[in-house]
Amino acid sequence: MKNIFIKSFVIASVAMMGLSSCKEEYLNPSSASETQVVSDVDGLIALANNLPLRYSVGRQSPGYTVISTAGLTTRELTVLNAGNLDEDQLQRGGLGVDGANAVSRNLWAQLNIVKGNADLILNNLNKVTDPGIKSGLQAYASIYRALAVGTMAQFWQQVTVETATNAKFVAREEALRQAIALLEAAQTTISSTPIPAAFNSRMVTGLDIPNTINALIARYALFVGDNAKAIAAASRVTATSRSFWAFDDVTRNPIWDVAFGNVNVFQPLSLNMGLPNELAPASADKRIDFFFNSRTATNGVFRGKGFFTSNSSPMPIYLPGEMALIIAEASTRTNNLDAAVTALNGVLTKKTDSWGIGADLPAYSGERTSAAILTEIYRNRRIELFMSGMALEDSRRFARPATERSRTWMPYPAIERSNNTNTPPDPAN
Repeated sequence: MKNIFIKSFVIASVAMMGLSSCKEEYLNPSSASETQVVSDVDGLIALANNLPLRYSVGRQSPGYTVISTAGLTTRELTVLNAGNLDEDQLQRGGLGVDGANAVSRNLWAQLNIVKGNADLILNNLNKVTDPGIKSGLQAYASIYRALAVGTMAQFWQQVTVETATNAKFVAREEALRQAIALLEAAQTTISSTPIPAAFNSRMVTGLDIPNTINALIARYALFVGDNAKAIAAASRVTATSRSFWAFDDVTRNPIWDVAFGNVNVFQPLSLNMGLPNELAPASADKRIDFFFNSRTATNGVFRGKGFFTSNSSPMPIYLPGEMALIIAEASTRTNNLDAAVTALNGVLTKKTDSWGIGADLPAYSGERTSAAILTEIYRNRRIELFMSGMALEDSRRFARPATERSRTWMPYPAIERSNNTNTPPDPAN
Protein backbone atom coordinates (compact mmCIF):
# COMPACT_ATOMS: atom_id res chain seq x y z
CA MET A 1 0.00 0.00 0.00
CA LYS A 2 2.85 2.37 0.71
CA ASN A 3 4.15 1.83 -2.83
CA ILE A 4 0.85 3.20 -4.12
CA PHE A 5 1.43 6.25 -1.93
CA ILE A 6 4.91 6.94 -3.29
CA LYS A 7 4.03 6.26 -6.93
CA SER A 8 1.01 8.52 -6.58
CA PHE A 9 3.25 11.29 -5.34
CA VAL A 10 5.54 10.95 -8.34
CA ILE A 11 2.65 11.08 -10.80
CA ALA A 12 0.81 13.86 -9.03
CA SER A 13 3.95 15.93 -8.65
CA VAL A 14 3.62 16.77 -12.32
CA ALA A 15 0.82 19.00 -11.12
CA MET A 16 3.07 20.83 -8.68
CA MET A 17 5.61 22.37 -11.07
CA GLY A 18 6.09 26.09 -10.54
CA LEU A 19 4.79 26.21 -6.97
CA SER A 20 7.99 27.77 -5.66
CA SER A 21 7.74 30.81 -7.92
CA CYS A 22 6.62 34.16 -6.61
CA LYS A 23 3.30 33.87 -8.42
CA GLU A 24 0.33 32.50 -6.53
CA GLU A 25 0.25 29.35 -8.62
CA TYR A 26 -0.99 27.22 -5.75
CA LEU A 27 -4.44 28.51 -6.64
CA ASN A 28 -4.29 26.55 -9.89
CA PRO A 29 -1.48 24.08 -9.29
CA SER A 30 -1.67 22.09 -12.51
CA SER A 31 -2.87 24.45 -15.21
CA ALA A 32 0.18 23.69 -17.35
CA SER A 33 -0.04 19.91 -17.07
CA GLU A 34 -3.67 19.10 -16.43
CA THR A 35 -4.04 16.82 -19.46
CA GLN A 36 -1.14 14.70 -18.22
CA VAL A 37 -2.56 14.26 -14.74
CA VAL A 38 -6.34 14.06 -15.14
CA SER A 39 -6.76 12.57 -18.60
CA ASP A 40 -7.98 9.23 -17.26
CA VAL A 41 -9.04 7.40 -14.14
CA ASP A 42 -5.47 6.31 -13.31
CA GLY A 43 -4.31 9.91 -13.18
CA LEU A 44 -7.26 10.93 -11.04
CA ILE A 45 -6.63 8.10 -8.59
CA ALA A 46 -2.96 9.06 -8.43
CA LEU A 47 -3.90 12.64 -7.71
CA ALA A 48 -6.36 11.50 -5.02
CA ASN A 49 -3.66 9.38 -3.41
CA ASN A 50 -1.44 12.43 -3.30
CA LEU A 51 -3.95 14.37 -1.18
CA PRO A 52 -3.12 12.67 2.16
CA LEU A 53 0.60 12.94 1.38
CA ARG A 54 0.29 16.65 0.66
CA TYR A 55 -1.84 17.18 3.75
CA SER A 56 0.17 15.25 6.29
CA VAL A 57 3.87 14.80 5.43
CA GLY A 58 6.65 17.29 6.16
CA ARG A 59 7.25 20.46 8.14
CA GLN A 60 5.39 22.47 5.50
CA SER A 61 2.27 20.27 5.69
CA PRO A 62 -0.95 21.00 7.57
CA GLY A 63 -0.14 17.86 9.56
CA TYR A 64 2.59 19.94 11.20
CA THR A 65 1.38 23.51 10.83
CA VAL A 66 -2.17 22.99 12.13
CA ILE A 67 -0.95 21.42 15.36
CA SER A 68 1.95 23.82 15.85
CA THR A 69 -0.07 26.98 15.09
CA ALA A 70 -2.99 26.05 17.34
CA GLY A 71 -0.75 24.59 20.04
CA LEU A 72 1.68 27.48 20.28
CA THR A 73 -0.99 30.18 20.25
CA THR A 74 -2.99 28.51 23.06
CA ARG A 75 -0.12 27.43 25.34
CA GLU A 76 -0.49 23.73 24.67
CA LEU A 77 3.08 23.79 23.38
CA THR A 78 6.24 25.72 24.15
CA VAL A 79 9.24 26.46 21.94
CA LEU A 80 12.46 24.91 23.22
CA ASN A 81 14.89 26.73 20.94
CA ALA A 82 14.21 30.34 19.98
CA GLY A 83 16.21 29.67 16.84
CA ASN A 84 12.96 28.22 15.55
CA LEU A 85 11.97 31.81 14.85
CA ASP A 86 8.60 31.28 13.21
CA GLU A 87 7.33 28.93 15.91
CA ASP A 88 8.67 31.34 18.54
CA GLN A 89 6.71 34.20 16.92
CA LEU A 90 3.49 32.19 17.20
CA GLN A 91 4.16 31.55 20.87
CA ARG A 92 4.83 35.24 21.55
CA GLY A 93 1.87 36.23 19.40
CA GLY A 94 0.50 39.72 18.86
CA LEU A 95 1.97 41.84 16.11
CA GLY A 96 5.09 39.69 16.20
CA VAL A 97 3.21 37.31 13.92
CA ASP A 98 2.93 38.85 10.46
CA GLY A 99 2.40 37.77 6.88
CA ALA A 100 5.98 36.56 6.61
CA ASN A 101 5.61 33.89 9.30
CA ALA A 102 6.65 30.65 7.63
CA VAL A 103 4.42 28.35 9.68
CA SER A 104 1.16 30.19 8.96
CA ARG A 105 2.27 30.88 5.36
CA ASN A 106 2.87 27.18 4.78
CA LEU A 107 -0.46 26.34 6.38
CA TRP A 108 -2.28 28.68 4.00
CA ALA A 109 -0.33 27.64 0.90
CA GLN A 110 -0.54 23.89 1.44
CA LEU A 111 -4.26 24.00 2.18
CA ASN A 112 -4.73 25.89 -1.07
CA ILE A 113 -2.75 23.23 -2.93
CA VAL A 114 -4.90 20.49 -1.40
CA LYS A 115 -8.03 22.42 -2.32
CA GLY A 116 -6.78 23.00 -5.87
CA ASN A 117 -5.92 19.34 -6.42
CA ALA A 118 -9.26 18.24 -5.00
CA ASP A 119 -10.94 20.62 -7.45
CA LEU A 120 -9.02 19.03 -10.33
CA ILE A 121 -10.50 15.67 -9.39
CA LEU A 122 -14.02 16.99 -8.89
CA ASN A 123 -13.93 18.93 -12.16
CA ASN A 124 -12.80 15.91 -14.16
CA LEU A 125 -15.08 13.18 -12.86
CA ASN A 126 -16.58 12.99 -16.34
CA LYS A 127 -13.41 11.09 -17.33
CA VAL A 128 -14.51 8.18 -15.11
CA THR A 129 -16.92 5.66 -16.63
CA ASP A 130 -17.29 3.25 -13.70
CA PRO A 131 -20.03 4.65 -11.39
CA GLY A 132 -18.54 3.14 -8.24
CA ILE A 133 -15.03 4.47 -8.91
CA LYS A 134 -16.54 7.84 -9.76
CA SER A 135 -18.47 7.81 -6.49
CA GLY A 136 -15.32 6.98 -4.54
CA LEU A 137 -13.30 9.73 -6.21
CA GLN A 138 -16.02 12.29 -5.58
CA ALA A 139 -16.18 11.38 -1.90
CA TYR A 140 -12.39 11.26 -1.48
CA ALA A 141 -11.82 14.63 -3.14
CA SER A 142 -14.80 16.19 -1.34
CA ILE A 143 -13.38 15.16 2.04
CA TYR A 144 -10.03 16.79 1.29
CA ARG A 145 -11.53 19.92 -0.23
CA ALA A 146 -13.81 20.32 2.78
CA LEU A 147 -10.94 19.59 5.15
CA ALA A 148 -8.76 22.22 3.44
CA VAL A 149 -11.43 24.94 3.48
CA GLY A 150 -12.65 24.02 6.96
CA THR A 151 -9.14 24.09 8.39
CA MET A 152 -8.44 27.49 6.83
CA ALA A 153 -11.61 28.74 8.52
CA GLN A 154 -10.23 27.67 11.90
CA PHE A 155 -7.37 30.17 11.59
CA TRP A 156 -8.53 33.01 9.31
CA GLN A 157 -11.60 35.23 9.49
CA GLN A 158 -12.03 35.12 5.72
CA VAL A 159 -10.81 32.47 3.27
CA THR A 160 -10.70 31.75 -0.43
CA VAL A 161 -13.02 28.97 -1.55
CA GLU A 162 -12.56 29.13 -5.31
CA THR A 163 -9.58 27.93 -7.30
CA ALA A 164 -8.76 30.98 -9.40
CA THR A 165 -6.33 33.82 -9.91
CA ASN A 166 -7.15 36.77 -7.64
CA ALA A 167 -9.65 34.57 -5.82
CA LYS A 168 -12.42 36.20 -3.85
CA PHE A 169 -12.61 35.87 -0.09
CA VAL A 170 -15.70 34.84 1.85
CA ALA A 171 -16.46 34.94 5.55
CA ARG A 172 -15.36 31.81 7.38
CA GLU A 173 -18.98 30.91 8.18
CA GLU A 174 -19.82 30.84 4.48
CA ALA A 175 -16.74 28.73 3.76
CA LEU A 176 -17.74 26.23 6.44
CA ARG A 177 -21.29 26.00 5.09
CA GLN A 178 -19.93 25.34 1.61
CA ALA A 179 -17.72 22.58 3.04
CA ILE A 180 -20.73 21.01 4.73
CA ALA A 181 -22.77 21.16 1.51
CA LEU A 182 -19.95 19.50 -0.43
CA LEU A 183 -19.72 16.70 2.13
CA GLU A 184 -23.48 16.20 2.11
CA ALA A 185 -23.46 15.90 -1.69
CA ALA A 186 -20.76 13.25 -1.47
CA GLN A 187 -22.74 11.46 1.22
CA THR A 188 -25.78 11.35 -1.05
CA THR A 189 -23.69 9.98 -3.91
CA ILE A 190 -22.09 7.14 -1.98
CA SER A 191 -25.47 6.23 -0.48
CA SER A 192 -26.96 5.74 -3.94
CA THR A 193 -23.77 4.43 -5.57
CA PRO A 194 -21.70 2.51 -2.99
CA ILE A 195 -17.92 2.66 -3.24
CA PRO A 196 -16.63 -0.71 -4.51
CA ALA A 197 -13.78 -2.72 -3.07
CA ALA A 198 -11.95 -2.15 -6.36
CA PHE A 199 -11.67 1.53 -5.49
CA ASN A 200 -10.58 1.02 -1.90
CA SER A 201 -7.88 -1.43 -2.99
CA ARG A 202 -6.25 1.31 -5.06
CA MET A 203 -6.20 3.92 -2.32
CA VAL A 204 -3.67 4.49 0.44
CA THR A 205 -4.42 3.13 3.89
CA GLY A 206 -6.33 5.06 6.51
CA LEU A 207 -9.37 6.96 5.26
CA ASP A 208 -12.75 5.65 6.40
CA ILE A 209 -14.84 7.61 3.90
CA PRO A 210 -18.40 7.29 5.30
CA ASN A 211 -17.42 7.97 8.90
CA THR A 212 -15.06 10.80 7.98
CA ILE A 213 -17.80 12.54 5.99
CA ASN A 214 -20.09 12.45 9.00
CA ALA A 215 -17.34 13.49 11.40
CA LEU A 216 -16.43 16.55 9.34
CA ILE A 217 -20.07 17.53 8.85
CA ALA A 218 -20.49 17.34 12.63
CA ARG A 219 -17.33 19.37 13.26
CA TYR A 220 -18.12 22.17 10.86
CA ALA A 221 -21.83 22.28 11.71
CA LEU A 222 -20.81 22.82 15.34
CA PHE A 223 -18.49 25.65 14.30
CA VAL A 224 -21.30 27.50 12.50
CA GLY A 225 -23.88 26.87 15.22
CA ASP A 226 -26.04 24.38 13.33
CA ASN A 227 -26.48 22.29 16.44
CA ALA A 228 -29.16 19.92 15.18
CA LYS A 229 -27.05 18.98 12.17
CA ALA A 230 -23.96 18.58 14.35
CA ILE A 231 -25.75 16.17 16.70
CA ALA A 232 -27.22 14.14 13.85
CA ALA A 233 -23.92 13.78 12.00
CA ALA A 234 -21.86 13.00 15.11
CA SER A 235 -24.41 10.35 16.08
CA ARG A 236 -23.89 8.62 12.73
CA VAL A 237 -20.16 8.16 13.29
CA THR A 238 -19.36 4.61 14.38
CA ALA A 239 -17.73 4.90 17.80
CA THR A 240 -15.19 2.16 17.04
CA SER A 241 -14.15 3.60 13.66
CA ARG A 242 -10.64 4.84 12.90
CA SER A 243 -9.75 7.26 10.12
CA PHE A 244 -6.17 8.43 9.95
CA TRP A 245 -3.05 9.51 8.07
CA ALA A 246 -0.60 6.63 7.80
CA PHE A 247 3.18 7.01 7.89
CA ASP A 248 6.38 4.98 7.70
CA ASP A 249 10.12 5.66 7.67
CA VAL A 250 9.82 7.43 4.30
CA THR A 251 6.58 9.35 4.78
CA ARG A 252 7.14 10.20 8.42
CA ASN A 253 4.78 11.42 11.14
CA PRO A 254 5.45 15.19 10.96
CA ILE A 255 5.25 16.03 14.67
CA TRP A 256 7.57 13.19 15.60
CA ASP A 257 9.88 13.92 12.68
CA VAL A 258 10.20 17.67 13.30
CA ALA A 259 9.67 18.11 17.04
CA PHE A 260 9.17 15.15 19.34
CA GLY A 261 11.89 12.96 17.89
CA ASN A 262 14.67 15.50 18.43
CA VAL A 263 13.45 17.60 21.42
CA ASN A 264 14.67 20.80 19.79
CA VAL A 265 11.60 22.58 18.39
CA PHE A 266 8.67 22.32 20.82
CA GLN A 267 7.14 20.12 23.49
CA PRO A 268 4.04 20.46 25.71
CA LEU A 269 4.25 23.48 28.00
CA SER A 270 2.87 21.74 31.09
CA LEU A 271 0.53 19.08 32.40
CA ASN A 272 -2.20 21.75 32.31
CA MET A 273 -2.50 21.08 28.56
CA GLY A 274 -2.94 24.77 27.83
CA LEU A 275 -5.71 25.22 30.39
CA PRO A 276 -5.70 27.77 33.23
CA ASN A 277 -5.08 26.36 36.68
CA GLU A 278 -8.77 26.30 37.62
CA LEU A 279 -9.52 24.01 34.65
CA ALA A 280 -6.39 21.86 34.78
CA PRO A 281 -6.89 18.10 34.36
CA ALA A 282 -7.65 16.15 37.52
CA SER A 283 -4.65 14.23 38.76
CA ALA A 284 -6.63 10.98 38.30
CA ASP A 285 -7.25 11.74 34.61
CA LYS A 286 -5.58 8.94 32.65
CA ARG A 287 -5.45 11.05 29.52
CA ILE A 288 -2.43 12.80 31.01
CA ASP A 289 -0.51 9.55 30.74
CA PHE A 290 -1.69 9.03 27.16
CA PHE A 291 -0.35 12.39 26.01
CA PHE A 292 2.80 12.63 28.16
CA ASN A 293 5.81 10.33 28.46
CA SER A 294 6.04 11.22 32.14
CA ARG A 295 4.30 13.47 34.62
CA THR A 296 7.73 14.71 35.65
CA ALA A 297 9.66 17.20 33.55
CA THR A 298 13.20 16.30 32.49
CA ASN A 299 15.51 19.31 32.68
CA GLY A 300 12.42 21.47 32.82
CA VAL A 301 10.86 19.92 29.71
CA PHE A 302 7.70 17.81 29.59
CA ARG A 303 7.90 15.23 26.81
CA GLY A 304 4.82 14.76 24.65
CA LYS A 305 3.55 11.42 23.40
CA GLY A 306 0.01 10.77 22.18
CA PHE A 307 -0.03 10.16 18.43
CA PHE A 308 3.59 11.16 17.94
CA THR A 309 5.80 8.36 19.23
CA SER A 310 7.63 7.25 16.08
CA ASN A 311 8.01 7.84 12.35
CA SER A 312 5.14 5.45 11.70
CA SER A 313 2.64 6.64 14.33
CA PRO A 314 -0.74 7.20 12.62
CA MET A 315 -2.48 10.54 13.19
CA PRO A 316 -6.28 10.48 13.57
CA ILE A 317 -8.48 12.67 11.37
CA TYR A 318 -11.13 12.68 14.11
CA LEU A 319 -11.55 11.01 17.48
CA PRO A 320 -14.51 9.22 19.08
CA GLY A 321 -14.28 11.63 21.98
CA GLU A 322 -14.64 14.59 19.64
CA MET A 323 -17.96 13.23 18.39
CA ALA A 324 -19.28 12.72 21.94
CA LEU A 325 -18.20 16.23 22.92
CA ILE A 326 -19.84 17.68 19.80
CA ILE A 327 -23.11 16.07 20.89
CA ALA A 328 -22.58 17.37 24.42
CA GLU A 329 -21.85 20.94 23.31
CA ALA A 330 -24.58 21.14 20.70
CA SER A 331 -27.10 19.67 23.17
CA THR A 332 -26.12 22.22 25.78
CA ARG A 333 -26.47 25.09 23.32
CA THR A 334 -30.00 23.89 22.52
CA ASN A 335 -30.80 23.57 26.25
CA ASN A 336 -31.05 19.78 26.26
CA LEU A 337 -28.94 19.46 29.37
CA ASP A 338 -29.76 15.82 30.13
CA ALA A 339 -28.52 14.73 26.70
CA ALA A 340 -25.48 16.96 27.12
CA VAL A 341 -24.48 15.40 30.43
CA THR A 342 -25.03 11.89 29.08
CA ALA A 343 -22.66 12.59 26.18
CA LEU A 344 -20.15 14.32 28.45
CA ASN A 345 -20.18 11.37 30.83
CA GLY A 346 -19.38 9.12 27.91
CA VAL A 347 -16.04 10.92 27.70
CA LEU A 348 -15.40 11.36 31.41
CA THR A 349 -16.04 7.72 32.37
CA LYS A 350 -14.57 6.14 29.24
CA LYS A 351 -11.74 3.77 30.12
CA THR A 352 -10.46 3.52 26.56
CA ASP A 353 -11.57 3.80 22.94
CA SER A 354 -10.44 2.78 19.46
CA TRP A 355 -7.35 5.00 19.88
CA GLY A 356 -6.55 4.02 23.47
CA ILE A 357 -7.78 7.29 25.02
CA GLY A 358 -9.70 7.17 28.28
CA ALA A 359 -10.14 9.52 31.23
CA ASP A 360 -11.61 6.87 33.57
CA LEU A 361 -13.06 9.58 35.82
CA PRO A 362 -16.31 9.83 37.79
CA ALA A 363 -19.40 11.12 36.01
CA TYR A 364 -20.15 14.84 35.94
CA SER A 365 -21.46 16.09 39.28
CA GLY A 366 -21.35 19.85 38.75
CA GLU A 367 -24.18 22.34 38.44
CA ARG A 368 -26.92 21.55 35.93
CA THR A 369 -26.63 24.90 34.20
CA SER A 370 -25.63 25.62 30.63
CA ALA A 371 -22.71 27.76 31.73
CA ALA A 372 -21.28 25.13 34.08
CA ILE A 373 -21.73 22.27 31.61
CA LEU A 374 -20.18 24.26 28.75
CA THR A 375 -17.16 25.00 30.92
CA GLU A 376 -16.72 21.29 31.62
CA ILE A 377 -17.13 20.49 27.92
CA TYR A 378 -14.49 23.05 27.03
CA ARG A 379 -12.16 21.61 29.63
CA ASN A 380 -12.60 18.12 28.23
CA ARG A 381 -12.22 19.22 24.61
CA ARG A 382 -8.85 20.71 25.48
CA ILE A 383 -7.80 17.48 27.22
CA GLU A 384 -9.38 14.87 24.93
CA LEU A 385 -8.29 16.75 21.77
CA PHE A 386 -4.88 17.82 23.09
CA MET A 387 -2.44 18.61 20.27
CA SER A 388 -5.11 18.05 17.62
CA GLY A 389 -5.19 21.57 16.20
CA MET A 390 -8.62 22.40 17.69
CA ALA A 391 -7.51 24.57 20.60
CA LEU A 392 -7.59 28.00 18.95
CA GLU A 393 -11.02 27.40 17.43
CA ASP A 394 -12.31 26.20 20.79
CA SER A 395 -10.82 29.10 22.70
CA ARG A 396 -12.69 31.58 20.50
CA ARG A 397 -15.96 29.65 20.31
CA PHE A 398 -16.21 29.29 24.07
CA ALA A 399 -15.39 33.01 24.46
CA ARG A 400 -12.40 32.33 26.66
CA PRO A 401 -10.38 35.36 27.82
CA ALA A 402 -8.03 36.69 25.14
CA THR A 403 -5.22 36.38 27.68
CA GLU A 404 -5.43 32.58 27.26
CA ARG A 405 -4.12 32.79 23.68
CA SER A 406 -1.33 34.69 21.98
CA ARG A 407 -3.43 35.45 18.91
CA THR A 408 -7.10 35.16 18.02
CA TRP A 409 -6.77 35.07 14.21
CA MET A 410 -3.86 34.65 11.83
CA PRO A 411 -2.68 37.48 9.54
CA TYR A 412 -2.93 36.81 5.80
CA PRO A 413 0.31 35.54 4.26
CA ALA A 414 2.39 38.07 2.34
CA ILE A 415 2.41 35.75 -0.68
CA GLU A 416 -1.38 36.05 -0.85
CA ARG A 417 -1.41 39.79 -0.34
CA SER A 418 1.21 40.41 -3.02
CA ASN A 419 -0.71 38.38 -5.60
CA ASN A 420 -4.35 38.86 -4.68
CA THR A 421 -5.88 42.34 -4.51
CA ASN A 422 -8.90 40.89 -2.70
CA THR A 423 -6.88 40.04 0.41
CA PRO A 424 -8.57 41.59 3.48
CA PRO A 425 -6.78 43.75 6.06
CA ASP A 426 -5.00 41.77 8.75
CA PRO A 427 -6.79 41.35 12.07
CA ALA A 428 -5.33 43.34 14.96
CA ASN A 429 -4.71 40.13 16.92
